[in-house]
Amino acid sequence: MEQLHALIIDDNPKNISVLANMLSDEKLTHTRVTNCRHLDAIIETINNIDVVFLDLEMPGFSGYDVLKSLKANPRFAKTPIVAYTVHTSEVQKAKQSGFDSFLAKPVNADKFPDHLARILRGERIWEATY
Repeated sequence: MEQLHALIIDDNPKNISVLANMLSDEKLTHTRVTNCRHLDAIIETINNIDVVFLDLEMPGFSGYDVLKSLKANPRFAKTPIVAYTVHTSEVQKAKQSGFDSFLAKPVNADKFPDHLARILRGERIWEATY
């Protein structure tokens, strides 16, 4: 069985490292994307993507625009895309825009294993508190 793989799209290296460590603890590999200009090229190099964690605000890019681009790609038709942001007031907008789940930064390390397992099973998580 192929190891599960996450795509982390965020411009903040510290936030990526924290999430990457939690994913590693749950035995997921990951790919980091810090500049959305390179997103399409990076995606082409990855065999499987089982979940995407997408920041909503990055320099020059809106997470909502990146979401539209990912959702337009048939490869992501069944891949959960999680809004991953400090902007907890955006939870309703994220839900209405088509995100599959929402996790507030900083992610609650105690709840993360359960949230991740549920997201990977296709459940939706709307966690707007730390």
